[in-house]
Amino acid sequence: MEYDAKIRNRLKRVEGQIKGIIRMVDSNEECKDVITQLSAARSALDRTIGVIVSSNIIDCIQQTEGLEEKTQEEIVQEAVDLLVKSR
Repeated sequence: MEYDAKIRNRLKRVEGQIKGIIRMVDSNEECKDVITQLSAARSALDRTIGVIVSSNIIDCIQQTEGLEEKTQEEIVQEAVDLLVKSR
């Protein structure tokens, strides 16, 4: 699967958030503020996972058209399983 610039940009943003959180921890920021930033980073990762999985569904369906190895339902179920596993 190819990952486009949007995925890379999302991950770079999360990387920046994590670096900011590390700075917050190093400077003993308030727990509430650190947790807020951690939640924001986790949310950004969750959205990135969703984008990757949804892109993967499209790729898999396009690759398997005409093939009888996997049905579209099986492909969608695999994608749902990936999302559930990521939580």
